[in-house]
Amino acid sequence: MSGDPPTEGGPEDPFEGLEGLEGLEGLGDLGESGETDEPDGFGGLGDVPLLGNLMRTLQSAAPGAGQAREVGRAIASGGVSEPNIDPSQRIAIEQLVRVAELRVADATGLQPAPGAALRVEVVNRAGWSDRTVSDYEALFGALHKSISASLEPDPDDTPGDPMAAMLAGISKMIGPTMLALTTGAMVGRLAQHALGGYVLPVPRPAGKPMLVALPNVDEFSREWSLDADDVRLWVCVHEAACCAVFGVDHVRGAVSDLLLRHASAFETNPRRIEELLGDFDPGSLGPDAFARLQSELGSPDVLLGAVRSPAQDALLPQLTALVAAITGYVDFTMDRIGADLIGSYDRLSEALRRHRVEAGASDRFVAQLLGLELDQTQYERGAAFAAGVVERAGTDGLRRLFTHPDNLPTPAEVDAAGLWLARIDLPR
Repeated sequence: MSGDPPTEGGPEDPFEGLEGLEGLEGLGDLGESGETDEPDGFGGLGDVPLLGNLMRTLQSAAPGAGQAREVGRAIASGGVSEPNIDPSQRIAIEQLVRVAELRVADATGLQPAPGAALRVEVVNRAGWSDRTVSDYEALFGALHKSISASLEPDPDDTPGDPMAAMLAGISKMIGPTMLALTTGAMVGRLAQHALGGYVLPVPRPAGKPMLVALPNVDEFSREWSLDADDVRLWVCVHEAACCAVFGVDHVRGAVSDLLLRHASAFETNPRRIEELLGDFDPGSLGPDAFARLQSELGSPDVLLGAVRSPAQDALLPQLTALVAAITGYVDFTMDRIGADLIGSYDRLSEALRRHRVEAGASDRFVAQLLGLELDQTQYERGAAFAAGVVERAGTDGLRRLFTHPDNLPTPAEVDAAGLWLARIDLPR
């Protein structure tokens, strides 16, 4: 490597940059004060920029994919209009996809798009965000449903106490709304640097085109002084390899099932937000208190801390192991194909893998929210599994990973490739 490109630290606040962005329909102009002659019904919170507008938003728009899509688009594009992808550039990417599809099919024995030619959608950042919010809609819907179900206030806890009743109402509403806004902001942040659709190893709906975020791909090439065509081809091969693996029905089904079970297992403690609001008195506290409240309620870590459940902890070893095995297989496949296909492969691959693991706070929050552990340790775990299988049984042995549902490895087997090979060789 010749050295790192100039970089800036990623923002810790997922909503940094949201203020002042136009066109967030249905969001109540978060962060901007507004005057109204009508009572807001929230004990004077209408005079508080964040909470007043948030409460009015809740009255008129249910949290969900619509809010997440608007926030994601605004964050992804920086609040400015992006140019469309030039048709000639789309054609150039489509030609690279044809090469990638053939190479991946030959190396893996899997078809990136079973029964059809692999299609590609070449998008700008806002387009990537739109597609991702749509593709993740089932996961976000499960998150919203499980959080909403656990935030129902108990009226017996606060009889005759208007302030307590108000706090209970906020507890019920703030969690799902903050989830919708926060997940939208996180997808928007991912869209600012994602190269393809599989920046996270989350199965996309079957039959949809693979994604290439061309502005990010070309910007990455310039930052690292890499050949643009080499980077484009690498991204196409990587996306095709991921499409091939997740195109296997039982693989896509197993990962999707674990992700949905994780999303459905949130058990938010309604008392958590009440505790944050416990000393909040809109009649006596000043601007500093409101600023602290906005900061606390907008923190992803607060949201995660409020909803983590034992059921999710029980799922994580299986989900983490399966994802590690898949990423290890894809990386091994990339090394096999790329070394012969791309002249600058070694340097390019190192830069891209560093790009992957040097995730900012936004990337980590999305991964944790979905139940994914995506640090360098897990990538190395997957690489060691793939290498261990190939050492004992060759590339044909590694191909068996996806030939039968029973061949998907357990957590213990991902850490001991010999155990996995011994088990799948047992008579069924």
